[in-house]
Amino acid sequence: MKQFPKFATLLALGALTAQWAFAADPAAPPAPQPGHSTSVPLVADAPSAYTVQKGDTLWGISSKFLSQPWYWPEVLYLNPEIQNPHRIYPGDTLRLVYDAATGKPQIRVERGDSVRLEPQMRSTPLNEAIQPIPFEIVAAFMSKPSVVTEEEAKSLPYIVAFDGRKVVAGAGDIAYARGLEGVDPGNRFSVVHVGERLKDPDDGHFLGYLGLYTGAARLDRAAGPGKNDFAKLMMTASARETLSGDRLVRDRMEVPLDFVPHAPAQTVNGSVIAVVGGTSVIGQYQVIVLNRGKSQGLEAGNVVSIWQAGELVKDRGPGGASSTTQFSEPFKPTVKLPSERAGEAMVFKTYERMSYALVMSAVDQMHVGDTIRNP
Repeated sequence: MKQFPKFATLLALGALTAQWAFAADPAAPPAPQPGHSTSVPLVADAPSAYTVQKGDTLWGISSKFLSQPWYWPEVLYLNPEIQNPHRIYPGDTLRLVYDAATGKPQIRVERGDSVRLEPQMRSTPLNEAIQPIPFEIVAAFMSKPSVVTEEEAKSLPYIVAFDGRKVVAGAGDIAYARGLEGVDPGNRFSVVHVGERLKDPDDGHFLGYLGLYTGAARLDRAAGPGKNDFAKLMMTASARETLSGDRLVRDRMEVPLDFVPHAPAQTVNGSVIAVVGGTSVIGQYQVIVLNRGKSQGLEAGNVVSIWQAGELVKDRGPGGASSTTQFSEPFKPTVKLPSERAGEAMVFKTYERMSYALVMSAVDQMHVGDTIRNP
């Protein structure tokens, strides 16, 4: 039977759901000698091989090989026969080998049975390629409005009321709206609640409003020219309760999650200005808003570290609280404790001066106001 060559490419990037396949590679260069130093941060128990499973993510796979997943360029091994080395698929095998000359680790990708030697297109659909981060968590932010500008807040069509005198609406309810004159029936809209104002804490610049996706609606009847004629919509999906006054935004396609984790090319120094969902404490897989965007060099796939802001405390001197008197307490100096690294987040959607990021790892609690830096 005809043997297929090993196709080498990238990866540095495991698995949310994973099965491990360990195998020796007789053709691989030898591992570095004891004491050999390398700049690539491999984990102590990195596997010699891993078979990609459906449901894996690039970040997850990378974290099984690397202690710092954004080091993927350091282990990238390109094969010119593969057009897009950043795409890996269920069934591909990732092998950890070492360069014979430098001793540096490399991760090579051996394609699954669906790849043939002859020049053909891969039979696996592109949408089956594994994603860099859990798609289901950020899907609403990639395809739905998530920032509303001040002008949009004033000019977008909006819901006036619901049938049956309902105060809130969900899937299956009828809504009446203004601002849809001349729009053809059948068009679909995202329903967005205008949330908190977003301002850059550094200079007070107004960035927009947090747009909270509440559901989807289909236009069944357009509004007529009369002042009291309303457009009629059917709510087709519900993510949270929809209220009168919520805005309607025409559905549109967005850029898919076609990126890999990497460090920013420029120095990043910003802040977490909001957390989607309104919670006060930020944890893994929560979406956060950053006050840095395209104009500061951020792009989708950039990884940033989050630093917990140090608290303000009284320096009571030797003896601590036991040496404090009611008279002297107001005169004790207030000092700020140092910031501590609390986790990492990956940017997945950028605007001119702000970005959305998904918290990928958390070693401590994070809050709005914490700083972001290069990883």
